[in-house]
Amino acid sequence: MKRMMALAAACLLAGTAPVAAATVVTAAHMLDPVKGVLLDAPVVVIGDDGRVVALATGAAARPAIPQGAKRLDLGDVTILPGLIDMHVHLDGDATIGGYQGLAYTDTFWTVVGVANARKMLEAGFTSVRNLGSSNYNDVALKEGIEHGYVPGPRIVPATFLIGALGGHCDGTEGLPPSMSDLLPQPNTGSGPDAMRQLVRKLHKNGAQVIKVCATGGVLSKTDAPGAQQLSFEEMKAIADEAHMLGLKVAAHAHGTEGINDALRAGIDTIEHASLADATSFKLAKERGAWFDMDIYDDDYILAEGAKNGTWAESLDKERQIGRKQRETFRAAHAAGVKMIFGTDNGGVFPAGQNALQFATMVQWGMTPAEAIRAATSDAAIALDRAADVGQLTPGHYGDLIAVAGDPLKDVRLLEHPAWVIKGGVVAKGPGAP
Repeated sequence: MKRMMALAAACLLAGTAPVAAATVVTAAHMLDPVKGVLLDAPVVVIGDDGRVVALATGAAARPAIPQGAKRLDLGDVTILPGLIDMHVHLDGDATIGGYQGLAYTDTFWTVVGVANARKMLEAGFTSVRNLGSSNYNDVALKEGIEHGYVPGPRIVPATFLIGALGGHCDGTEGLPPSMSDLLPQPNTGSGPDAMRQLVRKLHKNGAQVIKVCATGGVLSKTDAPGAQQLSFEEMKAIADEAHMLGLKVAAHAHGTEGINDALRAGIDTIEHASLADATSFKLAKERGAWFDMDIYDDDYILAEGAKNGTWAESLDKERQIGRKQRETFRAAHAAGVKMIFGTDNGGVFPAGQNALQFATMVQWGMTPAEAIRAATSDAAIALDRAADVGQLTPGHYGDLIAVAGDPLKDVRLLEHPAWVIKGGVVAKGPGAP
């Protein structure tokens, strides 16, 4: 009865908008992602600034509770830090493939982003790295979320992708010359100096991470995924310029040589990494780079792509590369390459289904603890936000999710969080707005 009364009181408090007082969150268990262990009776005190001010576990250790604090008892659940997806496209819709996107106005995709941001937050992803958008949509979403206009995760935006003319990042790829020649792209260039200039422009306009297309891709129409599209010199200019500005760099790279040149150039995360080899693993370990491999996507693309209008050429490429990417994931993990959680969600499969990838990561070699760490504390390090997210220790944001059971035994529990709390405010759960 006392537990039910506490939960009822929590429901009344949960709908409060900005954090106006400290919040005390209690539950049956807590997963520490760094140690990979389950702890009992956690008490998390989140201050009025949305950050954790105290954490205690076990019946004996109780932190000081600020006067007037709101109490939120989540019941018989396991809490863990809010999840981080290191590769999303908030302004994408996986159900609108191929040429179908040309039927919509340019600003339609910003509206898609508003809906997708809420879906990802309610799925438990309280932080995301948006690796590419049109028209600075991800910066607009970040501003709208931070000012309270719409709900969504914390966003680290890349803005436009940087790439070669006619390459995977060229938004006019697939159009006839009579159209593409009239639509100069703001994100393509040629030569190291042009690449430096693009980095400076994107940083000026709100980019907090830089994304480059080192090789061809799967969902582009005419290029080969394994073909390198930027030279080593161009990628090194991008990495050097970004690092000078305090930005990390992510490289879309399927092909072996493109992956290896990106690593030699000093790029921080390799996205997809489908055809990485033993040299790639060695370079990544030497340079401290991370692999960010979206290995769930093959299931969705091959099952739903044709219905969604995905180009036949893209489906053929996915059939050639999907299985190889999963085998590379297993080999990279076995070799000790650092790996993070990234899904391509929004652009490749429907927004909010991000957590489907956890089971695939476990199927292909990770333990549940490793997969969860890839989406929490390890992701926070790669994101360069380790002091803010990825853990529930004092100083970090009060971002957490709750699941009904032990995710170390069943990682699929993460697909259905019962509660999502961002900065001490309930985003999903009884009483959520």
